[in-house]
Amino acid sequence: MKFDLSIVPFSRRETFLAVSLLPEGKNRQEGLYLRTVRGGDDKFGEAFRIELTDSIGKRIPFTAEASPEAVKLQSPASAVYAEMCISDSRTVRFRSKGCGIRLTFMPAAYDYAYEVNENSWEMNSFTHECRFMLTRLAGGMKMEVPWDKIKSSRVVAEFAPDPVTNKAEFAVEEFRTVWEPRDVWEPFDEAVQSAKADFASWLERSLSVPDAFAEGRELAAYITWSCLVPAEGCLTRPAMYMSKNWMTNIWSWDHCFNAMALVRHDPKLAWDQFMIFFDRQDESGLIPDFVNDKYELWNCNKPPIHGWTLAWMMRRTDYIRETQLREVYGPLSKWTKWWFRYRDGDGDGIPQYNHGNDSGWDNSTAFNNGIPVESPDLAAFLIIQSELLAEIAGLLGLTEESSAWRRLAEDTLDKMIGHFWRDGKFISCRSGTHEPSDGDSLLLFVPILLGKRLPEPIRAALLEGLRDESRFLTANGWATESVSSPYYTPDGYWRGPIWAPSTMLLVEGAAAAGDAELAREVSRRFCSMLSRSGMAENFDALTGEGLRDRAFTWTSSVFLILGHEYAT
Repeated sequence: MKFDLSIVPFSRRETFLAVSLLPEGKNRQEGLYLRTVRGGDDKFGEAFRIELTDSIGKRIPFTAEASPEAVKLQSPASAVYAEMCISDSRTVRFRSKGCGIRLTFMPAAYDYAYEVNENSWEMNSFTHECRFMLTRLAGGMKMEVPWDKIKSSRVVAEFAPDPVTNKAEFAVEEFRTVWEPRDVWEPFDEAVQSAKADFASWLERSLSVPDAFAEGRELAAYITWSCLVPAEGCLTRPAMYMSKNWMTNIWSWDHCFNAMALVRHDPKLAWDQFMIFFDRQDESGLIPDFVNDKYELWNCNKPPIHGWTLAWMMRRTDYIRETQLREVYGPLSKWTKWWFRYRDGDGDGIPQYNHGNDSGWDNSTAFNNGIPVESPDLAAFLIIQSELLAEIAGLLGLTEESSAWRRLAEDTLDKMIGHFWRDGKFISCRSGTHEPSDGDSLLLFVPILLGKRLPEPIRAALLEGLRDESRFLTANGWATESVSSPYYTPDGYWRGPIWAPSTMLLVEGAAAAGDAELAREVSRRFCSMLSRSGMAENFDALTGEGLRDRAFTWTSSVFLILGHEYAT
């Protein structure tokens, strides 16, 4: 498999390091960069610009060819090239033949570099809150480090080939506090083979899909494998970032889809993905909107799909037993109660979203008439979550609590139908005034997840709307806003484009409501689109073009799930 470094970063499992081709930007030249995807405000995390040089230091043009295990930088001359691999979670190895390699670092305040020994220089980056050790392994090393009062004004490392072998080799190690020199370095080719074998093992265990989607499966497997980062800082467990482009966090509903794709072949890692937000839960029951290694964001949150996710996972693995149920029952209970206690501003028993971001559908037309908004998808998630809590409480011998959760689910279902079902459709409305919102959003079809719990006329109406090819259903799947809506926008985020999570939820909903053929057909259309367009954050509903971040893990995970379960 080969991939474009301007779209898909080169990385590997459980590292913060990545390599990407980046466009020109503020204080950044266009080019190939070694990056760190540690969380924070540094959007791309570019650390070193990578160039090939000739014997007098002149830049040599190259093309980059990336595979899961290595990157080759090929000059116009076939015998002149360089290679990179990530040999472990902290180390990028470089090797060249017939050319030198130049690394350029542009320091910010207090960043500096100094010589550790004749073979190694340390680059202390306050910007990235880490340090880099540059170590010569073969060939020559020359450093340009002018000093400007409190920082290095520019750091340029030139690695030249040995005059006898015509080869150069060096390593860049990332560390936070103390660097320990190595007595022995693994041979470069062995490091490449180790990475190749690690990905091959991951790919082999990834969910199977029809042969027509084999190339998409390999890309999806690579993106999910390479987007894992280690447990560090605020990350209590190994975590699968949404991307190693710029969406370098985990969000508190995105992680659920990644857990679902992992549960069959790596249930422990799946459990870590599912539980990581509950490790950071506030005493009130709230979980953060997102987490990275450096900090958490609490200004908004995401919908409570965790009960639905957990029920789905429990049906597909025997890993989740009493130990796991005892671990999750308390946090999931607190998360459910939080919605009823803190997000029911008008006291009508129907929790609300205070902002579109809280729903995950940030700018959906369901929020057109202002906030807070009561929406039937939220009620549906809470019904499913309460039902699962009733089941878990029963398994743990908590009979009274089980009954209480069951009553809450039944009461919320009655209120949801009475509150939101008007004139043959679900509506969303302002909390308090209950004024319906404008637009025609797919969000209002999410209650189909309740399946046979819904009265038959409601199920039939929802399925009819989902089958309507003049409304949501396109050749590529379900648009998030009706294509006939005046608010439809091809690149409108949640006002038109196709998304993986909405597709996954509604495919499961169609199946639960009894229309397995619709679930299969939409899955086939969706997986076909991704096979052509890659694993983007979202897609133009009519053309199928990938939009925004084009190497997204929840998209990859949903592709694997739907390809495995439905698109046969």
